[in-house]
Amino acid sequence: MRRPSTAVIGAGISGLTAGKMLGDYGVPYACLETSDRIGGNWAFGNPNGHSSAYRSLHIDTSKHRLSFKDFPMPDDYPDFPHHTQIKAYLDAYADAFGLLERIEFENGVVHAAHQPGGGWALELQDGSTREVELLVVANGHHWDPRTPDFAGEFTGESLHSHHYVDPSQPLDLRGKRILVVGLGNSAADIAVELSGRAMQNQVTLSTRSSAWIVPKYMYGLPADKYFATSPHVPLAWQRKLIQKMQFMTGSNPELYGLPKPNHLFFEAHPTQSVELPLRLGSGDVVPKPDVARLDGERVHFVDGTSSDFDVIVYATGYNITFPFFDEGFLSAPGNVIHLFKRMFKPGLDDVVFMGFAQAVPTLFPFVEAQARLLAAYAVGAYALPDPAEMERVIAADEQLYLGHVTDRPRHTQQVDYFVYEHDLRTRELPAGRARAGATA
Repeated sequence: MRRPSTAVIGAGISGLTAGKMLGDYGVPYACLETSDRIGGNWAFGNPNGHSSAYRSLHIDTSKHRLSFKDFPMPDDYPDFPHHTQIKAYLDAYADAFGLLERIEFENGVVHAAHQPGGGWALELQDGSTREVELLVVANGHHWDPRTPDFAGEFTGESLHSHHYVDPSQPLDLRGKRILVVGLGNSAADIAVELSGRAMQNQVTLSTRSSAWIVPKYMYGLPADKYFATSPHVPLAWQRKLIQKMQFMTGSNPELYGLPKPNHLFFEAHPTQSVELPLRLGSGDVVPKPDVARLDGERVHFVDGTSSDFDVIVYATGYNITFPFFDEGFLSAPGNVIHLFKRMFKPGLDDVVFMGFAQAVPTLFPFVEAQARLLAAYAVGAYALPDPAEMERVIAADEQLYLGHVTDRPRHTQQVDYFVYEHDLRTRELPAGRARAGATA
């Protein structure tokens, strides 16, 4: 087996999982991390600015779905752990598998240049350079905030949810007229937190596409315990069944005064919130459609109404960004990057991408599945198909996972974990082993 010198960019969940599996396969690697700690997005207050966690954040996926298969979450964790517990879980994971000794903290990759004969020349944070044969990109995709380009100008204060910490940081958000733009999980959480009567705020929630709002619990159990797609039944059939059962969840946002969604149930990421429907129904949050234009402190909405605001909080998603690559070499305009099995760029056989997916129901076991393929590829136990076949599979997979979703940057990386993991385990890994054996 080959054992290429390898660099892993980032020590978040994708980088840690990649490192664990590379270590299991005996691949020499270094994990290069810009921060002084592991955890990436789950390291609250991360000095590298890459954490989107706010003080009150709890995970939206239950621990039963979130756990790595080879490292279950503690039994005493609640169904929906706080972000501090997720960070502690990742710390325990890194400690259990000896990952910290391979991480170079505060020594991230500043620039990565592909060499003409293969391999990579890396410029590092400490000013040094390094050459490696294989590069694993795991820098995450929830750290570069995306803000809508509305007509006009807002003269009040504004911030992206990425920078929101709590009602007092970075802005004093008490006794204010606040507009929250967006209807994802972060928008729901922040609108709920700021609309408590004790805060003395007037909170308005604006959405362009609207969203189906699903509960976190059903029949006394975490709702995602009931959710698991089957790889043996066409996903389109399963979606139609779920759509017919939608009324049972009470998820229709029109029931709470929000606009009608511009998509069917599960044609976009649903929003998980128990409290938002209550706040809407109690009048603590005022629902509005999309913003038409900004005019000083006044915001005009597409329904012809307008209101004055002191603060706008944009909970409008993130860009997929690779700051260490030259933009002309590799980028993801509009959050679109075409990857074979969400990992490999056809024509570049010495770089592997980890975690660049919006995996349903969660990313943790998704990257664990990817790590198995990564390690097998690194040691030559798995071989890629030719570039033309990779392109064909990319198109087929994108039709499978994305053909039904709304055309928005948020959904360009949508993947069903259950189908994806089954495909890697039962089809792609065996096929890649056969290809590797044929060329040995």
